[in-house]
Amino acid sequence: MILSKVRDPRLITIRRGGSLTDDDHRLLALWAAQCAEHVLPLFEAERPDDPRPRQAIEHARAWTRGEVPMMQARAAGGHAMGAARELRGAARHAAYAAGQAAVVAHVAAHELGAAAYAIKAVRAAAPIGASEEAGRGECRWQRDRLPEPIRELVLDDQRLRNDICWSVFDC
Repeated sequence: MILSKVRDPRLITIRRGGSLTDDDHRLLALWAAQCAEHVLPLFEAERPDDPRPRQAIEHARAWTRGEVPMMQARAAGGHAMGAARELRGAARHAAYAAGQAAVVAHVAAHELGAAAYAIKAVRAAAPIGASEEAGRGECRWQRDRLPEPIRELVLDDQRLRNDICWSVFDC
């Protein structure tokens, strides 16, 4: 569960009654794609012949450029999450991160899903006893890549939803 029961209007586009601009929506999708791509090798090491998570990340980016419609990006995200279902550990979390990144096109609040699953993937891949520090390092890596126009929004969103995102944003 990564979405709040009550949606934050800052993560709803203006045309749907919120305050999120299209430019910031695209920045959220690009940042989510970057978070997911960072851990994609953890999936591809286990399933090198399954292109679905990589395609989801590509669709997220293509959506930001106006090259694919939202529904196509969302569908690619669903396929990536389908790739995750039969897996466990780091590979599963990495595929879910890719799926979450693609569905940001549909619901901007999935940006934290991509980031949280990427942190979970890094934690799962870390040696015994090093998972917490690895997760904090991934969280800091993600924060270092936040574009300035959405930085405060994402950091506040992490604070507000940290509890429902497995408390992975304590970095």
